[in-house]
Amino acid sequence: MANTVSAKKMTRKIAKRTAINRARRSRMRTFIRKVEEAIAGGDQAAAMAALRAAEPEIMRAAQKGVVHKNTASRKVSRLASRIKALSA
Repeated sequence: MANTVSAKKMTRKIAKRTAINRARRSRMRTFIRKVEEAIAGGDQAAAMAALRAAEPEIMRAAQKGVVHKNTASRKVSRLASRIKALSA
């Protein structure tokens, strides 16, 4: 348990930051899930529209430090390749 004033303040700051990061991560996952559901449905047009909406959210999460930049790029790339495979 924090005893000093500065340590108590840091626990408050960390709790606030954790809540913000949790919300950003959840938002990103929701957008990814929408893309995956469209892919599972087999609708390439809907999947592309969902990906266009999801990509900025994924990259914003990377920019804010929720996920690593390479992780975000990998997720977008893999989703795009799965959508491309629908046409084949």
